[in-house]
Amino acid sequence: MKTHHIEVQKFKAASNSSTSGLVTFKVDALVREREPVDGIEPSTLLVMTEANARVLMALLKTQLTDMDGRKPKSRHGRHG
Repeated sequence: MKTHHIEVQKFKAASNSSTSGLVTFKVDALVREREPVDGIEPSTLLVMTEANARVLMALLKTQLTDMDGRKPKSRHGRHG
């Protein structure tokens, strides 16, 4: 498996698909191959600043709210 170091520079856009259930982000990023370290499970690293992490959280919240808004509402009333 190839491993990478992905450094997010800027989030540009987010979208989601009601048919596939996928959320897609358009980003500027630096991507370099990462050599595995002996004795450690190989993994790709996603690195970002605190500011970009906050943007990611806001974009995720917006996309998930949009996806939840498209789900059919339950036809059952409250039980109790």
